[in-house]
Amino acid sequence: MTGEGGDFNQALEYAGRVADFMEFAELLCTDALHRRESCGGHFREEFQTADGEAKRDDENFSYVAAWEYQGKDKAPVLHKEPLIYEEVHMSMRSYK
Repeated sequence: MTGEGGDFNQALEYAGRVADFMEFAELLCTDALHRRESCGGHFREEFQTADGEAKRDDENFSYVAAWEYQGKDKAPVLHKEPLIYEEVHMSMRSYK
C-alpha cells in the first residue's frame, strides 16, 4: 500500500472495497451451490431437463435467501422468507 500513517489513504480504501467484493462473491457462490436447482439467473448442468432447459424446484426453493454473517472462519446462517404469489403463478421458462 502506498501512503504514510495518519494520511488519508485512497489506495487502502480501494483495497477495502475489493475485499468487500471478494466476500460478496464468496457468499454468492455459497448461495448458488446451496440451491439444488436451475432457476432465474443461474443454470446448473446437473439440474436440467432432457431438453436442456432449466429444471426448477419451486417446492423446496421458493424463498428469498438472507445469509447472516457469523464471524471469521464460520459458515453463514441461512434465513428464508417464503415467496407468496397471489396474481402470478410460477412456471418453467422455455428458451427454445
